[in-house]
Amino acid sequence: MTPLSQRFALRKISQLGLAPRTRLARFALLFLGLELLLAGIQQVMVRAGGAAAAQELDGWLSALTVTNLILFTILGLRWVRQVLLWRLRNRLLVTYIFIGVIPVLLIVCMALITGYLFANRFATYLVTSSMESEAVALQTANAAIADEVASRFSQRGAPDKLRDLHSVYLVTQRFPDAEIVAWLHGAPQILHSTAPSAPSFAQPPAQTLSENPRAMVLDHGQAFVRATAATKAGKADAIVVSSVPVNPAFLERVIGSLGEIAIYSLAGLAPGVTITEGETRHEVSINEKEISAPLVRGGKLPAPRGRWDIELGFGSFFRTVDWTTGQQVTPVIQVTTRPSMLYSRLNAGQTEYSNIVVAVLVAVAITFGLIELFALIIGLGLTRTITRSVAALYRGTQHVNRGDFRHRIAVKARDQLAALETSFNSMTESLEKLIAEQKEKQRLESELAIAQEVQAQLFPRESVQLHSLELHGICRPARTVSGDYYDFLPITAERLALAVGDISGKGISAALLMATIHSAVRVYEFGGMPDHATLSAASATVGALAPGNGGRLPVAGGNGIHSPREVLWLLNRHLFHTTPAEKYATLFLGAYDGASRTLTYSNAGHLPPLLIGEDGGLRKLDAGGTVIGLFEEISHDESAVQLRSGDLLVAYSDGITEPENEFGEFGEARLLELLRENRRLPLSQLSERVITAVLDWTGGAEQPDDVTLVLARAR
Repeated sequence: MTPLSQRFALRKISQLGLAPRTRLARFALLFLGLELLLAGIQQVMVRAGGAAAAQELDGWLSALTVTNLILFTILGLRWVRQVLLWRLRNRLLVTYIFIGVIPVLLIVCMALITGYLFANRFATYLVTSSMESEAVALQTANAAIADEVASRFSQRGAPDKLRDLHSVYLVTQRFPDAEIVAWLHGAPQILHSTAPSAPSFAQPPAQTLSENPRAMVLDHGQAFVRATAATKAGKADAIVVSSVPVNPAFLERVIGSLGEIAIYSLAGLAPGVTITEGETRHEVSINEKEISAPLVRGGKLPAPRGRWDIELGFGSFFRTVDWTTGQQVTPVIQVTTRPSMLYSRLNAGQTEYSNIVVAVLVAVAITFGLIELFALIIGLGLTRTITRSVAALYRGTQHVNRGDFRHRIAVKARDQLAALETSFNSMTESLEKLIAEQKEKQRLESELAIAQEVQAQLFPRESVQLHSLELHGICRPARTVSGDYYDFLPITAERLALAVGDISGKGISAALLMATIHSAVRVYEFGGMPDHATLSAASATVGALAPGNGGRLPVAGGNGIHSPREVLWLLNRHLFHTTPAEKYATLFLGAYDGASRTLTYSNAGHLPPLLIGEDGGLRKLDAGGTVIGLFEEISHDESAVQLRSGDLLVAYSDGITEPENEFGEFGEARLLELLRENRRLPLSQLSERVITAVLDWTGGAEQPDDVTLVLARAR
């Protein structure tokens, strides 16, 4: 396989999720490979006849098996946590199982175990109590025999008459296979036996006689129920022993129709295991040999009475005595029966109304089962609604992550999760609108940036200078674009038109109107001469409004260039007919002649520019009239001023003097003081001082209005 094909195969395995992704997984695969390799080597060695050498690998294989078991168990738990339990539905189901199902199962198991243990104790109690009853009856009869034996010995020739004892006759009526022996002076005399030639058991040890007057005994591998009684036969001691073999007939008589009983002896008994029977503790060990075949088996398992009447097996230890040693041993009694037999024994002697309790218990169990089933169904339904909402929200977040804000979740309920889904839909809708608005805002900002660049091209450059006049202008918009306007219009080498204006409003509308005025001023100032009829009408109108002018529009210089007054008249007519009624502009317009150092100007409602002389004198250029664009027919006055060397002309907008703080407006007086203190600085530095002082006055707050400053100094 080439390296390229290997990389391709590894990529495919990784895509299928089969490649080990963690160091622990790689170690697990490595140890699994080692175990398989050693197992293969061991098989090869066994086939080659080296079984002894192959056994030496068993230790390594066992260690690797345990290691792999631990590693793969950890990996399995990780897979369950990271894959199976990743979904909320699976987690909730596991939670419901741990909270609701497992406790019920534990309770059911506890009830079954408790019932089984109770049935075990009850079944073994029935057997042992029945056997104990037989032993008590045998002991009572044996005591009667002992009393009659003592009575016969008080008569002459009594030993010859022991076989016809009335008490023996009574014992054999109940226990026909009983063996009764009287020990006189250590010699046995058989009072009753199925094999009368010799007794089948020896004289009991003193310990058995004193501690166990009745007991189940083991004698030479057989089980018996024996009763002993000591008495005085004249002057001699006598011991009477009655023995009944525990055989199938005996067991059949004891247990009746309860079931099948088997008695096992424990072979190879040794200390090591503690068995408690009543108040007696026995230590036995069954780790050497298995339980032997049963000593005796009897009874018959009854037929089932129903589908659920299953076969039950119970076992228990009970006390017996080894007849030869007098020591207690503990055989095992096994009872095989059915629940119906135990129930019939439990209710023996009860009335027909005793079944009501069982019926009530069954009804309660069925009711609890139905409640548990209903709770489980409700829990699964709630889990489904929760996980469906969570899955819908997860899919919604995936759509949002991909940038799809049009996705909406179908709300099908009226709960908190449904409210969360509604909130998600509202959020995505808001995000969709916000992004659309953001795009629109970016588009507008882009257009405003372009407008700002275009507007910046409208303002004059610093290179516009005259031999006799130094010029400088600056405009700082309050927003992206400005509604203030200033312009330097070179006419000839020593002639210049100067304009400073302020448009009503701010933003785009003011900037558009500013561009209109900028274009109109340049058109009207440079050869945009109206025809003769228009000028005649304009002359008549202006002459009517200002008779002192002789009904004629003055022309500056007489070379076809309009005077400031004419330009303002034309601009007013233009704005009035092309802009809304609420739009207007203030405009200061001047024409400077460098040859005569004369500035001819007209002011249409703008803040009067300041003319500061070399000696500090002040003059305001306020000749003119009202704003342009509000009224159709208005005229403006026109005036001229002589500029001497060193005179400083300052034209500004209201953004210079009107900014406020807690002390009031910046004001004209403060501006004038600042200009006089720094009037000899270069114009660029002087304008920077003024702008900085205005911004400091507002204290870093948002700039309230456009700031425009135009400086001109005669040389």
